[in-house]
Amino acid sequence: MFVNPAFAQEAVASPQSLDAIKILFQFIVLFVVFYFFLIRPQQKKMKEHFIMQTMIAAGDTIITNGGLVGRVVRSSESELLVEIADGVQVIVLRDKVLAKREQPFKAGAVGTANDNGSAKKGSEGLKDLLTKK
Repeated sequence: MFVNPAFAQEAVASPQSLDAIKILFQFIVLFVVFYFFLIRPQQKKMKEHFIMQTMIAAGDTIITNGGLVGRVVRSSESELLVEIADGVQVIVLRDKVLAKREQPFKAGAVGTANDNGSAKKGSEGLKDLLTKK
């Protein structure tokens, strides 16, 4: 008439252990999918970016994280001396380089907004630019 509690728990424990194995298997499959579609490609991209940063030498044209484009004048292990305009040189940390440009950099080759090609200085150029119809 009285059922031993141990026997009652044993009958229920068997299906629960199978459910736990199924859940564990689902987590493993989910981790494998995340690894191959998210983690592994990101690690590969980071490795290629690090190699690009270490291969920068004098004469290369680079783009910094801040958006500056310039030509490397001198390079050391951790810093680069970059010319961003004629006679304007800045020091950039090597790991702050975003990309290496294939096109050569021409200092002072920034275009103007004037259609006629004449570069006006100061407020005259701004006034012409704002009142242009």
